[in-house]
Amino acid sequence: MSEPGSPPPIPLDVPGELAPLEPAPGATDAPANAFVNRLCIVAAAVMWSSSGFFAKNPAFDAWPSDQRGVLLAFWRALFAGLLILPAVRRPRWPIKLLPMIGSFAVMNVTYLSAMSLTTAANAIWLQNTAPWWIFGVSVLVLREPLNRRDLFTLLPGALGVGLILLHEAGSESHIGVVCGLAAAVSYAGVIMSFRSLRGEDTFWLVSVNHLATAAILAPFVLWCGLWPSGWQWPLLVGFGFFQMALPYTLFGRGLRSISSQEAAAIALLEPILLPLWAFLVRGEKPAWWTVAGAAMILLGLILRYTWPSSARAHLRSM
Repeated sequence: MSEPGSPPPIPLDVPGELAPLEPAPGATDAPANAFVNRLCIVAAAVMWSSSGFFAKNPAFDAWPSDQRGVLLAFWRALFAGLLILPAVRRPRWPIKLLPMIGSFAVMNVTYLSAMSLTTAANAIWLQNTAPWWIFGVSVLVLREPLNRRDLFTLLPGALGVGLILLHEAGSESHIGVVCGLAAAVSYAGVIMSFRSLRGEDTFWLVSVNHLATAAILAPFVLWCGLWPSGWQWPLLVGFGFFQMALPYTLFGRGLRSISSQEAAAIALLEPILLPLWAFLVRGEKPAWWTVAGAAMILLGLILRYTWPSSARAHLRSM
């Protein structure tokens, strides 16, 4: 999930902790099976990273930059939702769908707006601060127990975001940076919504999120009166299928025998690779402060997802 450019949310049982998923019925722990499932997650991460190729593609330069994010969000959501729909097995309509759909729609628009208004590196790394927004809401709003590990891993991420904001605040792309942070906050809302709906059919949640997002954005698209033409059509279909629908399927396959912690760590390939796509299609190079800030955020995420259990036990005993 994922956000738009990110992996699908993984169920959370404790604030700041990713809950391991039990292998699906019939799954085995055979090395060959685990290797195939890891390859599925790697492939999903690579495909998610291709949002840098699609969102930054010169074919969409004809669309105004201030409207491009919404237009891209609509068409990607429409095609992704329709393509995932056949995989749905247990559609249900609990009231908890509403906050999830709202958060998902905001996440799509703000993330793709950030991709249009600032560098791809700024957009993806700011969005990947979502785990710490979850931490803040869990501790400060929901009054859930404080996890010392999160405080320790929060510092590199906070320094990375601060560095990016410090240098982008007075630039022309500052609105894009704000959109990137908004995408992180809304992505956190999506993750927490998935947590409360973890008993529902995952494909149903993914499909209804995308189709509802398309429905919400449809009036704006009609008002704009800007329609795809020429090569934009296959690119938008590819955006929905290759960058969203197919990787969700592969990621779900990978989670049959791979823990959510390991899957999240492998999925860090996405924010690393995404700026490379933007460089290939536009020659876009992130500024030094984006690279340095991204390195700090990456360090925090690596510590968060790969922290040894012995170190976690030691921190809790302090």
